Amino acid sequence: MSEYLELAILPFQLPFMQYAFLITLMIAVPMAMLSCFLVLKGWSLMGDAVSHAVLPGVVMAYIVGIPLSIGAFIAGMICALGTGFIKENSRIKEDTVLGIVFSGMFGLGLVLYVKVQSDVHLDHILFGDMLGIAPLDMLETGVIALFATLFLGILRKDLLVNAFDAQHARAIGLPVRVLHYGLLMVLSLTVVGALKAVGIILSVAMLVAPGAIAFLLTRRFSAMLLVAIAVAVASSLAGIWLSFLIDSAPAPTIVLFMSVTFVATFVRTIWKTRRTDTARETAI
Repeated sequence: MSEYLELAILPFQLPFMQYAFLITLMIAVPMAMLSCFLVLKGWSLMGDAVSHAVLPGVVMAYIVGIPLSIGAFIAGMICALGTGFIKENSRIKEDTVLGIVFSGMFGLGLVLYVKVQSDVHLDHILFGDMLGIAPLDMLETGVIALFATLFLGILRKDLLVNAFDAQHARAIGLPVRVLHYGLLMVLSLTVVGALKAVGIILSVAMLVAPGAIAFLLTRRFSAMLLVAIAVAVASSLAGIWLSFLIDSAPAPTIVLFMSVTFVATFVRTIWKTRRTDTARETAI
């Protein structure tokens, strides 16, 4: 029994695992909050687009010799702003524009990566390098996470109104364009913060799953935020812990936990709805 207990607590005693736990918890909170706004606003694909679009920025930053996070942020903003510009100046719908822009930028990133000799491993960009976290990475992610959390927390009511009805938000005097581009900026920043932990591919799941799960379980936005954060934090801790025990990659294991949680929540929702309908029919 003591051997199993020692094995269970071992991941929490190793320094590199402690770094992995900490950096994931840092980024889980703002990503969970963001996921609520993305789900309500119908911007889930925007999170996917920005995540994929940062790849050419990372490669270009390496070529120029600037921090990779700066290049990733610039590329993410180019994707978001470029999508908005094309949408406003054409008849093409936003989801179509997003598909074209992010796939094009992701393809550009892959071409540049193949042509440029780099010591940055592609797998670490795509799927993260959670177990290779350095103190500087912790500091960078912590600053980004703090800024994003404060922005979303302070402006949550204004962002919520804008997400549901931009015309109403404009009518009551809210700075709609500031809120719109501010949310895009925070989205790009958060993806950059998650780059080291979960990579640009798996960050998509963390930008969608917590909000989707919370949406199924709650009816009030304040509760939705809390549930989304709880899901993201619990999945992160459980995923990293289990990945150590089964010798798996941490980021995919976290995403697997979130996916299983979503399926379980969806099944529960269907069962509860059918049970309620059956009770009503019986009462009639």
